[in-house]
Amino acid sequence: MNPAYGIIMWVIIGALAGWIGSKIMGTDARQGGLANIIIGIIGAVVGGFIARAVFGDSSSNNGFIASTVVALLGSIIVIGIWKALSRRTA
Repeated sequence: MNPAYGIIMWVIIGALAGWIGSKIMGTDARQGGLANIIIGIIGAVVGGFIARAVFGDSSSNNGFIASTVVALLGSIIVIGIWKALSRRTA
């Protein structure tokens, strides 16, 4: 696979996961599109780490839908942590 294709897929999956995660967590009004992408990509990394810890390395190539679900769960975790930290400092 072309490395540029992989980066583009990370951005697409990250944007989708970040947007859906922000809708679920009720933070979409406070975040812009760029924040959704960044949170989604961070969430994809967090979700991928958790998925590998739970399911092992065999889950690394499960396709677009599985990757999106893992990234979505990770982005929800990241948004939850972000909300908890921002509430604590406010």
